[in-house]
This record gives sequence, C-alpha cells and structure tokens, in this order.
Amino acid sequence: MSQTGENKMGVMPVKRLVLSMSLPMMVSMLVQALYNVVDSYFVAKVSEDALTAVGMAFPFQNLMISVAVGTGVGVNALLSRSLGARDQQTANRSAENGVLLSVLSALVFMAAALLFAQPFFVAQKATPAIAQQGAAYLRICGGLSFGLFLEVMFERLLQATGRTFYTMITQGVGAIINIIMDPVLIFGLGPFPRMGVAGAAAATVLGQIVAAILALAFNMTRNHDIQPTLKGFRPSGKIIGQIYSVGLPTIVLNSISSIMTFGMNLILISFTSTAVAVFNVYFKLQSFVFMPVFGLNNGLVPIVSYNYGARKKQRLMEAIRFGSALAVGIMLVGLVVIQLFPAPILSLFEASPDMLRIGVPALRIISLCFVFAGFNVICSSAFQALGNGVLSMVVSIVRQLVVLLPAAFLLSLTGNVNAVWLSFPIAEVASLLLCVLFLRHTYRTVVAPLDKPV
Repeated sequence: MSQTGENKMGVMPVKRLVLSMSLPMMVSMLVQALYNVVDSYFVAKVSEDALTAVGMAFPFQNLMISVAVGTGVGVNALLSRSLGARDQQTANRSAENGVLLSVLSALVFMAAALLFAQPFFVAQKATPAIAQQGAAYLRICGGLSFGLFLEVMFERLLQATGRTFYTMITQGVGAIINIIMDPVLIFGLGPFPRMGVAGAAAATVLGQIVAAILALAFNMTRNHDIQPTLKGFRPSGKIIGQIYSVGLPTIVLNSISSIMTFGMNLILISFTSTAVAVFNVYFKLQSFVFMPVFGLNNGLVPIVSYNYGARKKQRLMEAIRFGSALAVGIMLVGLVVIQLFPAPILSLFEASPDMLRIGVPALRIISLCFVFAGFNVICSSAFQALGNGVLSMVVSIVRQLVVLLPAAFLLSLTGNVNAVWLSFPIAEVASLLLCVLFLRHTYRTVVAPLDKPV
C-alpha cells in the first residue's frame, strides 16, 4: 500500500509497475521454457525417431496440463473471492474440493495413458518405431500424472493467497531436477540404467513429484490463510460447479493447441516423420520467445483490471500501450535470432542433413508470425482484464482451428512441405485483424465510457 492507502497498482508509475509485476513471472516462465528445450535436446541425442515420438506425445501432455491449470484457475478464483469476503469456510472447502478434483483428474489420465498410449500414436500414423518409443514415454508421463496435477493445484493455492514467491521456488526446483535427471536417466549415468526416451519421461515426473511435495510443504507451513482438513470432508457439488464455471473455459482455451498440434502432426507425417520432428522442435524453441510475453501478460492483467475498476482510463491505456511495445520488442528479438541462426539452432538437436533441409526454411517462415503475435497476446490479455474473456477465446479458436489447420491442409495439397509452414503467418495475420476489430469495439464500449461521471 502507498502512503495514501491505495494499492500500488493505482499509484505506482505505470512502466515501473508493469516491470515489477511481470519480471518475476517472466523469469519463472523462462525456466519452464528452458526445461522444455533441454528435454528435447537430450532426447534428440537418442535418435530423430525419439525426438519425433516425444513431440507427438505433446497433444496428450498438453491436455493434461490444460485440465490441471484450468481446475487450478477455478479454485484460485473461488478461494480468493471467498477470502476477500471473509468467508473462511468456503475458502477451506474450495481448497479441499480442488485437491480432490486434481486426484480424480490424475486417475482419469493415468487410466487413459495406460490403456490408449499405443493407439494414440497409431492414430497419428506414427511408424512402429516411433509409436513404441512414444507409448513408453506417455505411459510414464500419464501413468504418474498425479505429480503434475497436485503440483499445479498446490501452487494455485499459494497464488490465491498472494504467496507467488513460493510458487517460483517450486517451479524452479522441479525444472532443475528435470534438467539434471534428463541425461542421467536417458543415458544411464552412474548407477542408473539407460532408459532412452522413457528416461526423459521419468525425469519429468520426478521433477513434478518433488515440486508437488515442496508446494504442499509450503502450504502447510507458510500458507496460514487457509486451513483445509480431511476430517469430516465431503465433496460439494455446489463448490465443484463454481470451480468449473471459471475453470472450464480455461481448460477449453488451453486444449485448443492440443487439437492443433494433433492435426499438424497428421498433415506433416504425410510428408515425412522428419517434418514432424522439425515442427515439434520449433514448438519447443518458440516457448523461449513466447514465455516471457506470457509472463508479461500475467503481470499486465491485474494492472488493467485494477485501473478499470478504479476508472483510471489513462493508466489503463498506458499499461496496454507499454505492454504492447514490450511484447513486440521481445518478439522482434526472437524473430531476428531465428532468421539469422536457424541452422545452428537446429544443430543443437542433432539435426540430420534432411532435417536441416526441411527445418531451416521452416523456422524462417514460421517465425514471421512473431511480428504480429506479441501484439495479439497483449490484446487477449486486455480483453480478459476488461471482462471480455470470450473475445480471447474466439481469437484463439479462429487462429488455430478455423484458419491455421485448414490453411495447412490446403497448402499441403501442393506437395511442398515448405508451403505448409506459411499457414502460421497466415493465421497470425487473421488474428491481428480480429484483435484490432475487437480492441476498437472494447475501447468504444468499455474503456471510453470511463471518462463519463458515474
């Protein structure tokens, strides 16, 4: 609080405020991006088929993450609201039901991974060698998914009570354990057996389990705002309904990329499995560029929301403009790096001559979408912060399902895999047009009226 008693989001200079709110989240997300890239870096040293297998597992993994995060968002919202209303009982019940939902979700995905891992890869037309390695990877990641679900839930309980510093620690520790154990378990260093692709999965779940235990410990010893208990606990249909009323749209929104990736894998495998490997290497690499922007997005949303509620139009607009400039700047740096060094970047993943032939033009073409993507991400965050989250969902659906996948399929009919990559900048331009239209509408209907007296 400032000396006037107002929250810093209403009085701190906007540029400094945006940076102070966003930088910790940007660092945390960069650590997560590093873990994603390092995972693929070591898997690529096993074989190109192994790299392709891990990439083709992404739609299933992303679906697990979407359900975990969406449920956590719903719990976070209900718990925070209950604490603000000084309703301690509902806050505690929210946490208890949230943990139950995480356990049940983990059981569903554990069963799905154990029963359908092999058919999942066959459905993507994977070769027998890729399907075998991918199924082994997925059975471990899905079969031990309770680490992922509980880590996300316990971290959201910390975030809901303002203890974001501890979530940065848990995420960082989990990622570091994963990075350290990747080569140990993949290549069998020291007393550990050589597990290949399965070792990458084991390192992933080990990091998640340790992070979950650490997050639980922080909740028990540092989070005194909630006191969940198993004694007398009964599932509450009302509370579960409130959790998913907020969480379900998030689950749907985050799951869209699973559908898009699954579809792209089907399109690209018709050319060669190497094209699938290139696409999934790009997907991991682009997280290095997008994750800082998503961290900026997370810091910007509460600032815009607060100043909208306080009817401070100038501060609201300054935050959006400054956030847009930062996001575009970050994306332009990523674009320049990829345009200048595509071959050295791909070489980090043991790229064969065929992979370089396909991958160099692929990275250069796909990365053209960076020019527009930074602005589009900030627009989506502004829609959410101003109470128009459905507009963000429409933009995401149009970009990935209405434009990108159909465009990729139509371009694949040319028989030239390089043409398929053009679907990414095409989809981003379509998103830009939508964002501009929605932003103008939101400004006229939501922001401009703030000048009028209440």
